[in-house]
Amino acid sequence: MFHYIKVALLSTALYASHAFSGETIQPDNLYPQVKFVTTHGDIIVELNRSKAPISVNNFLTYVKNKSYNESIFHRLEPEFVLQGGGYNINNQAIKELKTIINESGNGLKNREGTIAMARGSDPHSATNHFYFNLKDNPHLDPGVNWGYTVFGHIVEGQEVIEKIRATPTDASIALGLPNVPTEKVIIKTLTIIEELKTAL
Repeated sequence: MFHYIKVALLSTALYASHAFSGETIQPDNLYPQVKFVTTHGDIIVELNRSKAPISVNNFLTYVKNKSYNESIFHRLEPEFVLQGGGYNINNQAIKELKTIINESGNGLKNREGTIAMARGSDPHSATNHFYFNLKDNPHLDPGVNWGYTVFGHIVEGQEVIEKIRATPTDASIALGLPNVPTEKVIIKTLTIIEELKTAL
């Protein structure tokens, strides 16, 4: 009980200074859905606030702030992951909020079709970067060391992921990164589903 309260307080502290706080977005919905509108088609992802509340609230904060609109998938390894959330279409870094606590021990596994938080060597260094697992990646799950936090899964649009997966890649001088799609794969908008319904 103490651990739960401590995590909740830390989560609140992380977002107190921002215009939108993920924990206030559909607060009674444990499984909010978001829609990716990309240059290759649409993807709908169901987030799991029950298992990964900090990661989901963090992600929803970026979505609500429109941080991911007109951004790119900057890393594609067809037998590994598709990563985005870090750069806009002009190859500029997206502004990061505070780092979040690693929730990789939540029972969710890095299986094909799941979405997870990317991070650095520090297990608690995740901010805005996320990735889709393009295959089962059990080595990304926690064991002796911290793993990578899974916080949702694709419910529609797996065929779009397959289209993106077929995109050629090369090293990018502009980004200074390997495995970058040679034709930009753009996230035009990323929107919370219920808000789309309300607007209609």
